[in-house]
Amino acid sequence: MNERSGIITFKGNPFTLLGPQLKVGDKAPDFAVVDTGLAPVTLASSAGKVRIISAVPSLDTPVCDTETRRFNQEAAKLPGEVVVLTISLDLPFAQKRWCGAAGIDKVVLLSDYRERSFGQNYGVLIKELLLLSRAIFVVDAQDVIRYIQIVPEVTSEPDYAAVIAAAKALL
Repeated sequence: MNERSGIITFKGNPFTLLGPQLKVGDKAPDFAVVDTGLAPVTLASSAGKVRIISAVPSLDTPVCDTETRRFNQEAAKLPGEVVVLTISLDLPFAQKRWCGAAGIDKVVLLSDYRERSFGQNYGVLIKELLLLSRAIFVVDAQDVIRYIQIVPEVTSEPDYAAVIAAAKALL
């Protein structure tokens, strides 16, 4: 497994990412995750749509909570050909509970807890914590990565405006 250091910190401490360093223009890797009802979901599940894929460490932390709520608000303003997927290693049951409590209805919550295939295939699995690093990928309808934002400090929020602009540019 590919190990990359010097890319992210968590509370100021450097951590190691596992997996490839993807680039804009790369074909988006497939993944096998599950939704909050334990149904399998892959990249092909949203084929033909522009995807904003938001990787977060855990919904039960303040920044992930804020980020997912913000993307839920943004998703409500986007056309139907855009889907927002939030992926974490939280168990699907915890994601479902969190979504209900937070009133999340536009973002699709997915769990990578079984195989960690999203984390490994997208190069955002934190070796030391076995959690996903905070990152955003915008994938076009032809499954090509058009925008990547690896948030350098895991406890910081992403640049929402840049993500939304990248997605809208593909419409």
